[in-house]
Amino acid sequence: MDPINEGAEGVAVEDIQDRLSSLGYAIEKDELDEKRYGKSTASAVARFRLDHDLLLGDEVDTATWAALVDECYQLGDRTLYLRLPNFHGNDVRQLQERLNVLGFSCGEVDGQYGAHTEAAVKQFQESMGLLADGMAFQDTFDAIDRLHHVWESKNAAGPHPQSGIGFARALNVLENVRLCITGDDPISRNVAGRIWNLASATTAQSGIELVDSADTVEQESPDAQAVFLLSTSPLPEGSTVSNVVMDDVDSLPLRLRAAVEGSREERPLVRIELPVGPNFDGTFTIADAQTYAVLLLDAICSAFEQIIP
Repeated sequence: MDPINEGAEGVAVEDIQDRLSSLGYAIEKDELDEKRYGKSTASAVARFRLDHDLLLGDEVDTATWAALVDECYQLGDRTLYLRLPNFHGNDVRQLQERLNVLGFSCGEVDGQYGAHTEAAVKQFQESMGLLADGMAFQDTFDAIDRLHHVWESKNAAGPHPQSGIGFARALNVLENVRLCITGDDPISRNVAGRIWNLASATTAQSGIELVDSADTVEQESPDAQAVFLLSTSPLPEGSTVSNVVMDDVDSLPLRLRAAVEGSREERPLVRIELPVGPNFDGTFTIADAQTYAVLLLDAICSAFEQIIP
C-alpha cells in the first residue's frame, strides 16, 4: 500500500483514526470530524509505532497498517484455527492469556495461533464437552466467557503450578462440598475407591461419596454438587461429556475448576481420563492406584477451594 501521512483526508484516514482511538490513542476532535490526518493523528501513529517496535515515523505504511489491524481484533471477531501462515493478532493473544490462566497451556503468549495454541484449545474444548477440533469459534468463546471470573485480571504468564493443598485447607473443602465419584472400569473404580478412603480418613464429615455409576447419582446422592467419572479409556467419539485428561498435574486443579464452572448442567459431570492409555503395558500396581488417588484428591480439593463460598 502507499503510505498515508500528514495532510491526507478521507475514509482511509477515518479508519486509521477509529482504530487508534479504540486502542486509547488521543486524536483531536476537529481532525476526527474532518477525517483529516493532522498533527495529533500523526502523533498517535508515531506513538503506536513506538509501542509496537516498528521503525520510528508518523506515517501509516504497510507494516504499521498490519500491526494496527492485528491490535484491533477482539476475541470472537473471527474463527481461529491452525493454518499457514498462522492467524495472529490481539484476539489470539487474548485467547492464549485466558487459556493459560485456566490451566490449558498455550506456551508463550505471542499472538500466533500455532500448534501449542491449537493443542490447548482442543484440551479446553474436550474439558467443556465440546467438539475438540481445535477450531475456536463462538461455542468455544462462549465457554471461555462463562469463566471470566476465573481468568479476569489474572497473570497469564502460563499455567500456575499447584502445590499440595495442605491438610487444613483440604479439610475445609471436604466438609463443605458434596461430590460423587465413580469409575467405569476396574482400574478407575479402584482409584475412585481409594479417593473415597483418603477423603474419609481426612474427616468423618467428608462430602465425597462413592457411587456405582454416574446414572445412579440422583438416587444415591441427590444433593451432589458435581460428579467425577474416572476412566482409563479415551473419550468416545461424539461424546459431549466434559473430559479432563490427567496429564499435566500442575495445571490439573485449574482444568478441573474450568470444567466444573464452565458446565451448563445444574450438576456438572466431569470425566477424568487416567493416564492408562494405548501404551499401557498391562501392569498397574497398588502404588500406582494410590498415587493417582492422592494426586486427584489434592487436585479436586484445590479446584473446589476456589469454588466454595
